[in-house]
Amino acid sequence: MTRTLRRVVTTNNADGQSEVALDGGPAAAIAAHGSGLHEIWQTASVPADNSRFEDALAGTDPRLCPPPGGVKVRWFEVPPENDAIPAEEKEAAAAFSFEAVGASGARVDTRRHPLMHKTDSVDYIVLVKGELDMLLDNGEIEGLKPGDVVVQRGTNHAWVNRGSEPALLVAVLVDAAS
Repeated sequence: MTRTLRRVVTTNNADGQSEVALDGGPAAAIAAHGSGLHEIWQTASVPADNSRFEDALAGTDPRLCPPPGGVKVRWFEVPPENDAIPAEEKEAAAAFSFEAVGASGARVDTRRHPLMHKTDSVDYIVLVKGELDMLLDNGEIEGLKPGDVVVQRGTNHAWVNRGSEPALLVAVLVDAAS
């Protein structure tokens, strides 16, 4: 990870006054093979319950998908592709990374790239830093730049960084039916 996430969460106290409930690091984080994922927030259902403060991610391990009926917010980094790494090592690293976030089953078709995956969610993704390409089964979105937004609707995809610096993205994942 090139940067540490600061997470600030607000709440209302017993008198209905706004205040800081949490000011610290991510609820959970995982780093593997130059990439990383920081969990920011999760709601178990929509509409969210703001009547009390509860960090639903506290003490949990990172998971790729939001809970059923819920929403997850995270940031993640995509490192530059390293052509010096053999394909077998890339495949093993990808398998390990998805297993680490409880998503081995998300790798439905990896013929195009070892990081191809599909989730049962609609994801609103904003590229904050760096440049990326997004691979799909049929096609590729090239040259995504900071400020570009991708609405990823339960499709098989992979993020590919052909640049020289890590790319940073922020994502809001909403549970969805396939």
